[in-house]
Amino acid sequence: MNNFNFYSPTEFVFGRKTENSIADYIKKYNGTKVLVHYGSKSAVKSGLLDRVKKSLDNAEIDYMLLGGVLPNPRDTKVYEGINICRENGIDFILCVGGGSVIDSGKAISIGVEYDGDFWDFYSTDKKIEKALPIGVVLTIAAAGSEGSDSTVITKEDGMLKRSTGSDIIRPKFAILNPELTMTLPAYQTACGATDIMAHVLERYITNTKEVEITDRLCEAVLLTMIKETPRAIKEPDNYHARANIMWAGTVAHNDIVGVGREGDWNSHTIEHELSGLYDCAHGAGLAVIMPSWMEFVYKHDIMRFAQLAVRVWGCEMNFQNPELTAYEGIQRFRHFLSSIGMPINFEQIGAKKEDIPLLIEKQGISDGWGFVPLDKDAVYQIYMNAVNAKI
Repeated sequence: MNNFNFYSPTEFVFGRKTENSIADYIKKYNGTKVLVHYGSKSAVKSGLLDRVKKSLDNAEIDYMLLGGVLPNPRDTKVYEGINICRENGIDFILCVGGGSVIDSGKAISIGVEYDGDFWDFYSTDKKIEKALPIGVVLTIAAAGSEGSDSTVITKEDGMLKRSTGSDIIRPKFAILNPELTMTLPAYQTACGATDIMAHVLERYITNTKEVEITDRLCEAVLLTMIKETPRAIKEPDNYHARANIMWAGTVAHNDIVGVGREGDWNSHTIEHELSGLYDCAHGAGLAVIMPSWMEFVYKHDIMRFAQLAVRVWGCEMNFQNPELTAYEGIQRFRHFLSSIGMPINFEQIGAKKEDIPLLIEKQGISDGWGFVPLDKDAVYQIYMNAVNAKI
């Protein structure tokens, strides 16, 4: 196990009706004038936005609204939010939604406190030094942005999808009410579950040795997702299934399952170009890319993949030929994703083989990084694996 510092200061407020206490937590973290940032019409249609506004009104907290965040959040909305905050003296951002809304809110919080273009933090190695405080009311279990130090934004000019991160942008608090996820369509539930599993697997597939404690934590989260995702899809009002998935999403990405070990994250980088170019759901893109990446890299450490296959996917260990066990685990992963309604190849997300050179050209992959360092030829082969993937 490697040396590590673990810092996760977000206050998580979990359970039924917890969104009714929003104003108390904004005051606790010194918010006096709030930008309420949200996504699509669902926050309005469900009545959640009205409940948020009522809580703020009753507490006499001033606020302004900025909705319209899209999946794969755009830089144009971030610029709009920065201007609103600066012109109106906003000192706190409340994100009502999922990972896209939270990522957009984090970007706004960075930009308000920066004299230059906020995109500098996403396109260069510039470090974040200041940001407005953020709170979250989570409506989908997926990205884990409610507890993470990271944010991903798409620049509309060129549709470049890039990330940045700092402990400074971790939310001050996150309201986690599993009831708020019950109206999600099955497809969104499955996309979120895929994202959660990918966050765990990016940490699990590692070159770091002797990490049994985090191996077992990763495996527990994956087993939970395998059990609860089909149950939540079949019974969308099942509070306990939704609760387990929601907390899994948080612990999958606040790094409690990743400390002391090197992660990979090449799958995420490769996928970002898919969702950037085709505007598909991030979870759907990961369902296509991650098993295809695994097929490319698994021979680098067959026993790690065999361990995953046995402990998580219930494969029987083939001691004479562990490579068969390792490969079977990858196929069971892909089959599971298909069983919950996820795409598994290019065709199913509207991606085109002829666009692979463009995807590679836009790629943020750096040679020498990850479980297996990838060059452009390697990325090409992973995309081709995704073109040809089948059950």
